Amino acid sequence: MKMSKKFYVAISTTLIGLFALTGPVPTEMHAAQEARTAAKTSPEMDRLKNLYLGTWDYTETYDKTPFYPNGGSDTGVYTSEPGPGGNSIVNRFHSKSPMGDVDGMLVMTWDSQEKAYKSYVFGNDSPGCLIQTGQFEGDTLVYHSEIAAGGMHIKLRSVTRLATPGKIVSEQWVAADSGPEKLLVRAEAKRRP
Repeated sequence: MKMSKKFYVAISTTLIGLFALTGPVPTEMHAAQEARTAAKTSPEMDRLKNLYLGTWDYTETYDKTPFYPNGGSDTGVYTSEPGPGGNSIVNRFHSKSPMGDVDGMLVMTWDSQEKAYKSYVFGNDSPGCLIQTGQFEGDTLVYHSEIAAGGMHIKLRSVTRLATPGKIVSEQWVAADSGPEKLLVRAEAKRRP
Protein backbone atom coordinates (compact mmCIF):
# COMPACT_ATOMS: atom_id res chain seq x y z
CA MET A 1 0.00 0.00 0.00
CA LYS A 2 2.81 2.45 0.85
CA MET A 3 4.55 1.66 -2.43
CA SER A 4 1.49 2.51 -4.53
CA LYS A 5 0.90 5.71 -2.57
CA LYS A 6 4.50 6.85 -3.27
CA PHE A 7 3.99 5.88 -6.90
CA TYR A 8 0.88 8.07 -7.20
CA VAL A 9 2.58 10.97 -5.44
CA ALA A 10 5.55 10.69 -7.82
CA ILE A 11 3.25 10.56 -10.88
CA SER A 12 1.22 13.53 -9.62
CA THR A 13 4.35 15.57 -8.94
CA THR A 14 5.72 14.72 -12.38
CA LEU A 15 2.48 15.69 -14.11
CA ILE A 16 2.24 18.95 -12.18
CA GLY A 17 5.86 19.71 -13.07
CA LEU A 18 5.25 18.94 -16.75
CA PHE A 19 2.14 21.11 -16.78
CA ALA A 20 4.03 23.95 -15.14
CA LEU A 21 6.80 23.69 -17.71
CA THR A 22 4.62 23.28 -20.79
CA GLY A 23 1.45 25.12 -19.89
CA PRO A 24 0.86 28.74 -20.84
CA VAL A 25 2.29 31.28 -18.43
CA PRO A 26 -0.04 34.17 -17.62
CA THR A 27 1.45 37.54 -18.57
CA GLU A 28 1.57 38.71 -14.95
CA MET A 29 3.49 35.59 -13.89
CA HIS A 30 5.88 35.93 -16.84
CA ALA A 31 6.56 39.61 -16.02
CA ALA A 32 7.17 38.75 -12.34
CA GLN A 33 9.53 35.93 -13.32
CA GLU A 34 11.50 38.26 -15.64
CA ALA A 35 11.75 40.85 -12.85
CA ARG A 36 13.10 38.20 -10.43
CA THR A 37 15.61 37.01 -13.05
CA ALA A 38 16.78 40.55 -13.76
CA ALA A 39 17.20 41.23 -10.05
CA LYS A 40 19.30 38.07 -9.56
CA THR A 41 21.84 38.63 -12.29
CA SER A 42 25.11 40.31 -11.46
CA PRO A 43 26.87 43.08 -13.40
CA GLU A 44 29.55 40.48 -14.19
CA MET A 45 26.96 38.23 -15.87
CA ASP A 46 25.49 41.19 -17.75
CA ARG A 47 28.96 41.93 -19.14
CA LEU A 48 29.38 38.29 -20.21
CA LYS A 49 25.94 38.28 -21.87
CA ASN A 50 26.79 41.44 -23.81
CA LEU A 51 29.83 39.67 -25.22
CA TYR A 52 28.41 36.22 -26.02
CA LEU A 53 24.62 36.03 -26.44
CA GLY A 54 23.31 35.17 -29.89
CA THR A 55 23.93 32.74 -32.73
CA TRP A 56 27.36 32.96 -34.32
CA ASP A 57 29.05 31.55 -37.43
CA TYR A 58 32.72 30.91 -36.82
CA THR A 59 35.94 29.83 -38.49
CA GLU A 60 38.83 28.34 -36.53
CA THR A 61 42.38 28.31 -37.87
CA TYR A 62 44.87 25.95 -36.21
CA ASP A 63 48.57 26.75 -36.19
CA LYS A 64 51.08 23.96 -36.74
CA THR A 65 51.93 22.58 -33.30
CA PRO A 66 52.72 19.15 -31.88
CA PHE A 67 48.97 18.90 -31.21
CA TYR A 68 48.05 19.77 -34.84
CA PRO A 69 51.18 19.06 -36.92
CA ASN A 70 49.47 20.00 -40.20
CA GLY A 71 47.55 23.01 -38.95
CA GLY A 72 44.13 23.34 -40.58
CA SER A 73 40.79 25.04 -40.22
CA ASP A 74 37.15 24.31 -39.59
CA THR A 75 33.84 26.15 -39.63
CA GLY A 76 30.89 25.97 -37.33
CA VAL A 77 27.97 27.55 -35.53
CA TYR A 78 27.46 28.24 -31.85
CA THR A 79 24.47 29.52 -29.97
CA SER A 80 24.75 31.24 -26.58
CA GLU A 81 21.64 31.62 -24.42
CA PRO A 82 21.03 32.62 -20.81
CA GLY A 83 21.00 29.68 -18.41
CA PRO A 84 18.52 29.21 -15.56
CA GLY A 85 17.78 32.49 -13.81
CA GLY A 86 20.17 34.33 -16.11
CA ASN A 87 23.07 33.34 -13.84
CA SER A 88 24.95 31.42 -16.52
CA ILE A 89 25.38 31.28 -20.26
CA VAL A 90 24.90 27.99 -22.08
CA ASN A 91 26.79 27.80 -25.36
CA ARG A 92 26.23 24.88 -27.75
CA PHE A 93 28.58 24.50 -30.69
CA HIS A 94 29.07 22.32 -33.76
CA SER A 95 31.92 22.47 -36.25
CA LYS A 96 33.01 20.55 -39.34
CA SER A 97 36.63 19.98 -40.21
CA PRO A 98 38.70 17.58 -42.28
CA MET A 99 39.21 15.64 -39.02
CA GLY A 100 35.44 15.23 -38.49
CA ASP A 101 32.52 16.85 -36.71
CA VAL A 102 32.88 18.35 -33.25
CA ASP A 103 29.92 18.88 -30.93
CA GLY A 104 30.16 20.50 -27.56
CA MET A 105 28.71 22.64 -24.85
CA LEU A 106 30.22 25.43 -22.80
CA VAL A 107 28.66 26.74 -19.58
CA MET A 108 29.96 30.05 -18.19
CA THR A 109 29.07 31.71 -14.91
CA TRP A 110 30.32 34.21 -12.35
CA ASP A 111 31.61 32.67 -9.10
CA SER A 112 31.05 35.37 -6.47
CA GLN A 113 33.14 33.53 -3.86
CA GLU A 114 36.19 33.28 -6.15
CA LYS A 115 35.39 36.64 -7.75
CA ALA A 116 36.11 35.02 -11.12
CA TYR A 117 34.34 33.64 -14.16
CA LYS A 118 34.17 29.87 -14.40
CA SER A 119 33.80 28.01 -17.65
CA TYR A 120 32.96 24.31 -18.06
CA VAL A 121 33.65 22.87 -21.53
CA PHE A 122 32.20 19.52 -22.65
CA GLY A 123 32.98 17.90 -26.00
CA ASN A 124 32.12 14.78 -27.93
CA ASP A 125 35.78 13.88 -28.40
CA SER A 126 36.74 13.50 -24.71
CA PRO A 127 35.10 12.48 -21.42
CA GLY A 128 34.70 14.86 -18.51
CA CYS A 129 35.05 18.60 -18.84
CA LEU A 130 37.68 21.28 -19.01
CA ILE A 131 37.31 23.81 -16.19
CA GLN A 132 38.61 27.33 -16.80
CA THR A 133 38.88 30.36 -14.51
CA GLY A 134 38.82 33.87 -15.96
CA GLN A 135 38.67 37.63 -15.62
CA PHE A 136 38.18 40.58 -17.91
CA GLU A 137 41.46 42.36 -18.57
CA GLY A 138 40.16 45.64 -19.95
CA ASP A 139 37.70 44.59 -22.67
CA THR A 140 39.30 41.16 -23.16
CA LEU A 141 38.03 38.06 -21.35
CA VAL A 142 40.94 35.79 -20.39
CA TYR A 143 40.45 32.23 -19.12
CA HIS A 144 43.23 29.99 -17.74
CA SER A 145 43.23 26.23 -17.23
CA GLU A 146 45.67 23.38 -16.74
CA ILE A 147 45.44 19.73 -17.70
CA ALA A 148 47.64 16.64 -17.67
CA ALA A 149 47.72 14.70 -20.94
CA GLY A 150 50.09 12.13 -22.36
CA GLY A 151 52.50 12.56 -19.46
CA MET A 152 52.69 16.33 -20.01
CA HIS A 153 51.49 19.25 -17.92
CA ILE A 154 49.62 21.60 -20.27
CA LYS A 155 48.64 25.19 -19.55
CA LEU A 156 45.89 26.80 -21.65
CA ARG A 157 45.03 30.47 -21.98
CA SER A 158 41.91 31.56 -23.87
CA VAL A 159 41.62 35.22 -24.90
CA THR A 160 38.31 36.57 -26.27
CA ARG A 161 37.40 40.10 -27.30
CA LEU A 162 34.84 41.95 -29.34
CA ALA A 163 36.75 43.01 -32.48
CA THR A 164 33.92 45.10 -33.93
CA PRO A 165 30.19 45.14 -33.17
CA GLY A 166 28.93 41.66 -33.99
CA LYS A 167 32.39 40.10 -34.40
CA ILE A 168 34.36 38.18 -31.76
CA VAL A 169 37.99 37.08 -32.01
CA SER A 170 39.18 34.32 -29.70
CA GLU A 171 42.63 32.76 -29.40
CA GLN A 172 43.68 29.64 -27.52
CA TRP A 173 47.31 29.57 -26.39
CA VAL A 174 49.05 26.44 -25.10
CA ALA A 175 52.27 25.70 -23.21
CA ALA A 176 53.48 22.14 -22.61
CA ASP A 177 55.48 21.43 -19.45
CA SER A 178 57.73 24.46 -18.91
CA GLY A 179 57.95 25.29 -22.63
CA PRO A 180 57.02 28.58 -24.25
CA GLU A 181 53.41 29.50 -24.93
CA LYS A 182 52.29 29.00 -28.55
CA LEU A 183 49.13 29.91 -30.42
CA LEU A 184 47.03 26.78 -30.92
CA VAL A 185 43.89 28.15 -32.60
CA ARG A 186 42.38 31.48 -33.60
CA ALA A 187 38.60 31.74 -34.02
CA GLU A 188 36.66 34.52 -35.65
CA ALA A 189 32.91 34.57 -35.08
CA LYS A 190 30.24 36.74 -36.64
CA ARG A 191 26.85 37.18 -34.97
CA ARG A 192 23.85 36.36 -37.11
CA PRO A 193 21.30 39.15 -37.50
